[in-house]
Amino acid sequence: MILKQFKETLKSSPLYLFSLLFILFLIIISLIAPLIPIDPNVTDVSQMNQGPSAEHWFGTDQVGRDYFIRVIYGGRISLLVGLLAMAASVTIGSLVGITAGYLGGKWDNAIMRVVDVLSSIPWLVLVIVLSIFLKPGLSTIIIVIGGFSWMSIARMLRAETLKAKVADYVGYASFIGLKKPLIVWRHILPAILPTLIVTASTSISSAIMTESALSFLGMGIQQPLASWGSLLQNAQSTLQSAPHMAILPGLFILLTIYSFNIIGDLIRDCLEREVY
Repeated sequence: MILKQFKETLKSSPLYLFSLLFILFLIIISLIAPLIPIDPNVTDVSQMNQGPSAEHWFGTDQVGRDYFIRVIYGGRISLLVGLLAMAASVTIGSLVGITAGYLGGKWDNAIMRVVDVLSSIPWLVLVIVLSIFLKPGLSTIIIVIGGFSWMSIARMLRAETLKAKVADYVGYASFIGLKKPLIVWRHILPAILPTLIVTASTSISSAIMTESALSFLGMGIQQPLASWGSLLQNAQSTLQSAPHMAILPGLFILLTIYSFNIIGDLIRDCLEREVY
């Protein structure tokens, strides 16, 4: 039944199909990247800043590295950051939001005030401060994005939990003596699961965009690793002579963020069809 509704929703808009196929393409090519017989870190000074050709599909960068494989490996890093940061932010946001919403009262007020304080801190200032204590790199960027982007998720799930906990079946479960963790697991979590799934899909695009911005500013992924954001940063010096070096990773960032947002809409529409 769910699969049938998903197929019907997928057919309702070509954008849904395009976005899903594009993300599947990125995942597949990221998985098979190590099988491609091109080293992303091998330099060739005789091939610096070459345009796209049959030998180098996306051209070469400032030190003669094949730009196609650099973009592919950059996509692996960006997707990895997006998925891990999403997992961290959704986990923390879910725990905080569900706890605040279900317990209510003083606990709710105390927890949400902490969330308000954390939300008021500009993320760029936070990253600059953390960069003093943490070495810029993959693990740092995941910690920063995942550890400080869960506040909006907590607010959303708190609101959904407040609505779910007043349902008759939740009240009956409490009346017959079920423990609170069991009530949350059996009744609250299934009720807020659609919102959680949609939030998770859209938070991936937010994490990729944040990582790209931080890497562009030189506070994210460091050499020899590459992400789409760091490729954009390196392309600044060759914008006039080799504009493709900025256009290609920028286009991948744009399409990836757009596709994840559309997939979030796809999941929401599918769940709405199931309800109605």
